[in-house]
Amino acid sequence: MTRENVETIWPSADDEEDFDFIARDEEALGPGVRALCASLGVTEAASRYPTGSLPVYAVGDKVLKLFPPVHIDELRVEAGVLAAVHGRLPVPTPAVHASGSFERWGYVLMDRMPGVPLASVWAGLARPERDALAGQLGEAIAALHAVDVPEIDEWWPADWSEFVEDQAAGCAGRQRALGLDPAWVAQIAPFLAGAPLGDAKPVLLHTEILDEHLLYADGRLTGLIDFEPAMRGAAEYDFVGPAVFLADGDGLFYGRMLRAYGIEPDRELRRRLMAWTLLHYYSNVPAYLKRLPPPAEASFASLADRWFATS
Repeated sequence: MTRENVETIWPSADDEEDFDFIARDEEALGPGVRALCASLGVTEAASRYPTGSLPVYAVGDKVLKLFPPVHIDELRVEAGVLAAVHGRLPVPTPAVHASGSFERWGYVLMDRMPGVPLASVWAGLARPERDALAGQLGEAIAALHAVDVPEIDEWWPADWSEFVEDQAAGCAGRQRALGLDPAWVAQIAPFLAGAPLGDAKPVLLHTEILDEHLLYADGRLTGLIDFEPAMRGAAEYDFVGPAVFLADGDGLFYGRMLRAYGIEPDRELRRRLMAWTLLHYYSNVPAYLKRLPPPAEASFASLADRWFATS
């Protein structure tokens, strides 16, 4: 196949600007999707999911996830971690049927999991249903962290300690750029200095355990998906997502989840979780201040007690 043919199948996506331009353009992506499906022997029509940072399609009883050249490194992580966790968690994860590259774009063909995104039903769930899900989620995260970390070439970050140091060094600047009030920005460095995170053995992390990445049906979690941002690091890093994007300050839910994981929460844990929230790769404290319950006072210690409440 000539270079000219390749360019007619896939649009250019060698940098973030190119990909942002065509990410939602199904007329541009369609020829490549159809050619890839044909090469995989997939005959069902592909239907694009409306959410997600990468193009993902339902194709019959399977899901096709695409990785443009600018994000091709994430393919190895998604495929490698899915292979490592499949069948090892109490909440199901997709089995991988095929993965590789097709004319410079990467792909993973995997099982289509039952259920709907938890985000679509969460507001309507009664307390007993949420309590049951808290237990299921805590047990699933514990099982994830017990899985042997797979060997994946060029998996970022290579050194967790260096990652944490870099995140801490740039934290105030990133939050300032996101619009955080200067009075809050001034508190970041002293708060992080006063919340020692220790040097725990790295475990396998999902990193984005939130309502959009959990599937639900009939009172149970039926799927945990989207492993391309998976990392190796401190277990507590994985507790940020459920607090910010699921519990929303619901201490009963969050406390049940942590105890199901095997942790008895205390104030020092809440302070560490607040620190991990600041250090998280996708941290956006100004957005969280709008989304989550307000603290009793304008301090990160107070935020820790409110956002990571466990009773």
